[in-house]
Amino acid sequence: MDVHRATDRYPGGNPAAGISSRHAFSFGPHYDPENLRFGAMIACNEEHLTPGAGFDEHPHSHTEIVTWVVEGELTHRDSTGHETRVGPGDVQRLSSAGGVRHVERNDADTPLTFIQTWLAPLTPGGDPAYEIVHGIADSTPYAVPEAGAMLHVRRLGAGERTAVPDGAYVYVHIVRGTVRLDGEELAAGDAARITDAKDVEAVGMSPAAELLMWEMAG
Repeated sequence: MDVHRATDRYPGGNPAAGISSRHAFSFGPHYDPENLRFGAMIACNEEHLTPGAGFDEHPHSHTEIVTWVVEGELTHRDSTGHETRVGPGDVQRLSSAGGVRHVERNDADTPLTFIQTWLAPLTPGGDPAYEIVHGIADSTPYAVPEAGAMLHVRRLGAGERTAVPDGAYVYVHIVRGTVRLDGEELAAGDAARITDAKDVEAVGMSPAAELLMWEMAG
């Protein structure tokens, strides 16, 4: 298990425009040849947008993009005609496939924080696709078969336990609260990359912890 603290993330975005980003992997000008990907994961970005701020229309291709809102509301529009609002507890996935353009904005009057994960598809190309699941529950895994990946959302109270999925690659991101994972204490923004995970357990150390666990094939 390799622990990466929130303070290890690469800073990015455009603070003058109300966008503050923290990147877990090499991204944009922050190039590290030893930190390009983990399993299918090629990015895990923590984004903070002030009211009215956002990312203007931009392209993506050959990437599975999964978004989890921590607080606030995200407005999404894309070139295939989808326009949605994404709130806390919703899972949004944009399969950019052969190419798609989209806009992401904070149209609300409160700050927006979201975690966005990019996964490399098993087979590039194809047609773009979009999906949103509102209010996903604990113990309801969300599959991204195009990338050979599964997302598990867990919310833990103090002392509550949950099994970490067994898998060739497992990425655990702490959204809020504090969690003990295999003897390590992790706080919001911290992450653990586990190779050949087996019989690992997470324990809530605070009243309301939330974690995203990505199970990825070898």
